[in-house]
Amino acid sequence: MKLILVASAVYLLNIPFGYWRENTKKFSLQWALSIHLPIPIIIILRIYSGIGFEFITYPILVGAFIMGQLTGSRLYKWRAKREYLTISGCLLMDLYY
Repeated sequence: MKLILVASAVYLLNIPFGYWRENTKKFSLQWALSIHLPIPIIIILRIYSGIGFEFITYPILVGAFIMGQLTGSRLYKWRAKREYLTISGCLLMDLYY
């Protein structure tokens, strides 16, 4: 049960970072940061949730990480198709305005 909750948190955490990543130039500093900044938060989630670093947790959490990044990327592309929407690199600001 804990693993499912942590995987859900990892997925939701990565959606804004995938949104940001889609708005940056590939292999730039911002692109690398959008991929690597969530990792310390995921490590903290692993430690405080008690799931640890067992082998079975890696494929599940890596899958949640990738799916969150892809969802954010697709959300950016979906919003960019609509010309009447303002688009920036920040999902939270785009949803607010």
